[in-house]
Amino acid sequence: MPAALARPLARLIDELSKLPGVGPKTAQRLAYHILRTSSGDAEALAAAVRSVKTDLRYCSTCFNIAETDPCAICASDERDKRIVCVVEEPLDVLAIERTGQYAGLYHVLHGAISPLDGIGPDDLKIAELLTRMKDGEVTEVIVATNPRVEGEATAIYLAKIIKPLGIKVTRIAHGLPVGGDLEYADEVTLAKALEGRREM
Repeated sequence: MPAALARPLARLIDELSKLPGVGPKTAQRLAYHILRTSSGDAEALAAAVRSVKTDLRYCSTCFNIAETDPCAICASDERDKRIVCVVEEPLDVLAIERTGQYAGLYHVLHGAISPLDGIGPDDLKIAELLTRMKDGEVTEVIVATNPRVEGEATAIYLAKIIKPLGIKVTRIAHGLPVGGDLEYADEVTLAKALEGRREM
C-alpha cells in the first residue's frame, strides 16, 4: 500500500481484498465507499459481519447454515421427511428453495469429491448422510450436485453407497448448463431440472 494511505484505510483495503472475487481495485472502491457512508451504515455493516460469525451455526441434521439447531427446514412438520435432496453447498439450498417446487429435506455435503484437490468422501458430510438413511424414514434421495466432473463423481459415488440400502436414488435432470453452478441458475431452469430428475 502507498505510504500516503492512512493505516485504517489500508487495513480495510487489505481485508476486503481477501474476499473471493475482490481484487485490489474493487477492494479500494469498496473501502472508499465505506469511508464515505454514514457512521450508522458502517456500524450496521460491521454488526452484520459480526452477526454471521456469532449467530449462525450448522444444522446438526442437514448441515445447512442456520440460526437454530435443528434448522427451520428440518424442524418443519410441513416438509416431506421421506425425501432428502443432497447438495454441495448451502447456497444450493437457497437456489432450490427459490423454485417453490420442492418440499422435502436437504443434506449439504460442503463440497464435492475431487481427487485432484485432495477431497475424498471422508472430507464431506457423507457419513452423516448415511446415518440419516438408517432410520428407515427416507425413501428417496435426490442428488443435486453441480453438473461438472466433481459433481458427477460425487453423484455416482452416492448412488453406489445408497442404493444397497433399498432407497431410491434420483439425479436432477440436466436442464442446467454443464460446468455451471446451482446458485446461478434461474428458478424455471432449476424447477425443470427437479421435475425431470431420473433414477440412478
